[in-house]
Amino acid sequence: MTGKYSATFKESMVKKLTVPGALSAAVLSKEVGIAQSTLSRWVREYVMGVGEGEGMKGKRPQERTAAEKLDVVIEAEKLDEESLGRYLRERGLHTVHLQQWRQEVLEALDPKRKRKKEDGRDKRIRELERELKRKEAALAEAATLLVLKKKAQEIWGDHEDER
Repeated sequence: MTGKYSATFKESMVKKLTVPGALSAAVLSKEVGIAQSTLSRWVREYVMGVGEGEGMKGKRPQERTAAEKLDVVIEAEKLDEESLGRYLRERGLHTVHLQQWRQEVLEALDPKRKRKKEDGRDKRIRELERELKRKEAALAEAATLLVLKKKAQEIWGDHEDER
């Protein structure tokens, strides 16, 4: 295949490369006779929201706000497979974006995950507090030894003076 490819064709190639269990760009390249670098570029352009196709125009997926991402996830849950594809194309998105955003929403809503993060921070704080107490105790001991050394020198004199 040579020449200019239609946006629909490019999108179909991108889908083949990005769906779960997708072919690699090298394998698809051999199947369709298009350079692997070209296929990989199409995927990058699609993900970045650059290009000629209807699905490749508009705001880049990474520029979407959290509210926009949540709206897409909620709306997508209501749609059947065919409607979902059309919905995503109209917004310049792909199922990869939807899956990623769905995962982000689930992680944000999971109270156990929040606790684990807090537990990690809390554990680190406890470790640092223990370390600080240990160092404060060592510093207090060193200060006490210095005071005792001075008092001992005052009482018994300085041994270095006698030599």
